[in-house]
Amino acid sequence: MTNELNELATLAIVAAERSFTRAAAKMGVSQSALSHKIRRLEQRLELKLLARTTKSVAPTAAGAALLKDLAPALEQINRALDSARSNRHLPAGRLRIIMSRSAAAMVLLPRLAAFADAYPDIVLDVVTATGPVDLVAGEFDAGIQLGEYIQKDMVAVRVTSELRLAAVGSPLYFSSRQIPQTPKDLSKHRCITLRLAGGPYRWEFEKGGKSLTISANGPLIIDETHLVIQAALAGVGVGLVYEDQVADDIAEGRLIRVLEDWTPPIPGFFMYYPSRQHQPAALAALVNMLRFSK
Repeated sequence: MTNELNELATLAIVAAERSFTRAAAKMGVSQSALSHKIRRLEQRLELKLLARTTKSVAPTAAGAALLKDLAPALEQINRALDSARSNRHLPAGRLRIIMSRSAAAMVLLPRLAAFADAYPDIVLDVVTATGPVDLVAGEFDAGIQLGEYIQKDMVAVRVTSELRLAAVGSPLYFSSRQIPQTPKDLSKHRCITLRLAGGPYRWEFEKGGKSLTISANGPLIIDETHLVIQAALAGVGVGLVYEDQVADDIAEGRLIRVLEDWTPPIPGFFMYYPSRQHQPAALAALVNMLRFSK
């Protein structure tokens, strides 16, 4: 199919120029290469398509009929190619992005109105999922993920500062239970566990150079931090979520934070994508809008 399209496009250019010399110069190839393509096409179709003299070239009746039928298709191909090229230079088109709901709420939504105003011709097709995702296999243009989960061969651009986790429970829950003083005390508590792609998230703590990883147990395993927060507010148990997500709840007394001195910063969210080469203008615009700056 590729060879045939090439030969048909060559036929159209030679017929339009009425000259192998001018057509070869326009296409940047030799006259002999053009002649070879036309002969190969004529042999395959068993038709004479161009009448050649020492002074001119013109389509035969069969060649003119073929070119007439081909003209709309060739024009459509040219329009499609022009449209594809414009995506490289103009911020327009659809971008498929994957991220967690937490990333969408913390990174994308606060800047989405400004982005939509600046780039009205870009459509963001957002899919939410928890845990690492293969962008190429999923046919995504980019993703937003915690830095620790991004594959080494990806381009990663920071979109938040460092984050901290917060272990929280409701006043109702703690009214009949002791406040945990160390991560090991969580074994006596009901924990609300976040499920990632590889299984339940193991709670990691650190203090004074000492690290502890806890396999939290409890009545609920769920796949979204916003639901962990709702369960904690309802008195189900202790949840581990992003500090920024519960700052207001802690300040207004709806949640009690525990083990604060055991939760050091984590790298934060990054936008990631497979390659810098031939980056669409729409993706470059989104990266620039979301890029974190101090």
